[in-house]
Amino acid sequence: MNERLLVTGGAAGIGKAIAERGVGAGWDVIVIDQSPASVGRSIIGNLADLASTAAALDEALSGGPITRVVNNVGAVFPAAVEDQTLEHMSASFDLNLRSAVQVTQALLPGMKESSFGRIVNMTSRAALGKEHRTAYAAAKAGLIGMTRVWALELARDGITVNAVGPGPIATDLFLNANAPGSPRTRAIVDAIPVGRMGEPHEVARAAGFFLDADAGFVTGQVLYACGGLSVGVNPV
Repeated sequence: MNERLLVTGGAAGIGKAIAERGVGAGWDVIVIDQSPASVGRSIIGNLADLASTAAALDEALSGGPITRVVNNVGAVFPAAVEDQTLEHMSASFDLNLRSAVQVTQALLPGMKESSFGRIVNMTSRAALGKEHRTAYAAAKAGLIGMTRVWALELARDGITVNAVGPGPIATDLFLNANAPGSPRTRAIVDAIPVGRMGEPHEVARAAGFFLDADAGFVTGQVLYACGGLSVGVNPV
């Protein structure tokens, strides 16, 4: 069986932790990111751009089919609804949502030929609702919807599709969207039931469960790695 894993946005943070877990599992790991990756095979590509994404995928697939993928790349674009620009809405959909469709479409022929596939979409607890997250929450909620649709469409091909929804994780993505020490950031951390922020390797472990060959009876699910922050919120 093909043992190749593609991680988008895998040069840092959660994506890097997932790439490290893939290497630890003995898989051939490929990372597409606009920055060089230190784990696995690094392919430079701007996943917000159609042509750049296509070129990066061609390079990744030149070594053969890829049967595992984590659609991890993302950006937040924080703003209150009255300040949310349509340009940032479009940019959020391109990076957080469209790239997942484009990447998955490119890999599906190889997965179907292998009668095996593991697709993990990185959504967010913010999809359940969070202030100043119109562009981000809309895109991440869209990923949840696509996860459920793809799970139904691809199940007979031996392909599972699941999503991981991180809560506040100690990464640059979080710190860039939540000013350290601000009252709003302190309120977020104080609200986490386990009393701390999560670490990238903890999200990678959740993704690793879905990527495992033995997880073939689990599909269409969303696992919130959020320290309990989603408890009491009606999940999608």
